[in-house]
Amino acid sequence: MSLRYSILASGSTGNALYVESDEHSFLVDAGFSGKQMESLFGQIDRDISKLSGIFVTHEHSDHIKGVGVLARKYKLPVYANEKTWRAMDGLVGEIPTEQKFIFNMEMVKSFGGVEIESFGVSHDAAEPMFYVFHHSDKKLVLITDTGYVSDRMKGIITNADAYIFESNHDVQMLRMGRYPWNIKRRILSDVGHVSNEDAAVAMSEVIGDKTRRVYLAHLSLDNNMKDLARMSVSQTLQSCGLVVGEQFDLYDTDPKTPTVLTAV
Repeated sequence: MSLRYSILASGSTGNALYVESDEHSFLVDAGFSGKQMESLFGQIDRDISKLSGIFVTHEHSDHIKGVGVLARKYKLPVYANEKTWRAMDGLVGEIPTEQKFIFNMEMVKSFGGVEIESFGVSHDAAEPMFYVFHHSDKKLVLITDTGYVSDRMKGIITNADAYIFESNHDVQMLRMGRYPWNIKRRILSDVGHVSNEDAAVAMSEVIGDKTRRVYLAHLSLDNNMKDLARMSVSQTLQSCGLVVGEQFDLYDTDPKTPTVLTAV
């Protein structure tokens, strides 16, 4: 038995993660139209109708654009905390009451042999939270959309087999870029997004003996590049005594193309 996953898409324009065991399958966020989500599932040869549920991290449009459409079309259960449900009201359309489930922060839900643990992050949303998937002795962590990684978060996500970790922007690109200052200030704040360097420092404190894969996620289209993110993260990790390519590897994510379905 194994836990398998594909980062269907990740970036400023939309985000979605697919996770499956032998008995269940899950979608975290659906930040694209229904047709785009169906196309992404087709690329990994998986069936949306077989999902055990959609798990929402927060109400920003690049995470919920397709939630309502998929829930209604495929009659899927949707899980989110109470504040996120209230914030999503009017953004995702009507979802039948029997398909709406409360999954509050710092809780664990079990689906057969899979346990899904929620934890809070620091982001400018109603009550943003992300997820750790546990299966047998395997651990998969999703953490994006946070202005910083606190000691509490680090304690929850430490020593995972695989990380999908935000590496949103290069600070110099952001500072010199075209965004108005109020947007730059928001991104750089404690409720914005982590930079390449800050992400790497946080990674250095949670990567453990089990860790084999780290995916750089939620890259800004305007303020980052894949090569730059990999280089910055690798150099910072090396300065912290962790050499990419020895114990673990770094992988890209893409705003349009899924990663290969991979076992944890």
